[in-house]
Amino acid sequence: MTVFALIIINKAGGLIYNRTFHEGGLNKISTNDYLVLAGTFHGVHAITARLNPLKSAAAAAKRTSTTSTAGGMPARPEPPSGLEVLESENFRMQCFTTLTGVKFLLFTDPTQANVDATMRRVYDMYTDYVMKNPFYQLEMPVRCDMFDRKLGSYIREINNR
Repeated sequence: MTVFALIIINKAGGLIYNRTFHEGGLNKISTNDYLVLAGTFHGVHAITARLNPLKSAAAAAKRTSTTSTAGGMPARPEPPSGLEVLESENFRMQCFTTLTGVKFLLFTDPTQANVDATMRRVYDMYTDYVMKNPFYQLEMPVRCDMFDRKLGSYIREINNR
């Protein structure tokens, strides 16, 4: 069970973080290739988010009436999701998209268990060590030593199981 790499893409499709954790897992690619990968994935994700099946007006009205909150207000509709998992015989790429549009791409072994829990923990570390950092500017590359250390420690623990 191995986590190979993590890529974080901002809401505009720009690469803001990439890190490889297991040298023998994926082929080495250049920084320019990471930038192209981030932009390409952002476009594919946007297209696949628009490929949702159409719902009839009656079904949408029924869903809205049954999903209201305690105060009588209708619940927030679920945002359309795009490509979430891409699996090959050599790796699995899982995407977690935040409500603000930031995408976390985690590349793992295809047999890796609990990838959702790993993604949630990585996102928690991002919010704790990057977003709460007063020196971090939104949409800019992540340069936070504490995030790097905690993330490296967590992934090392997963890879050594």
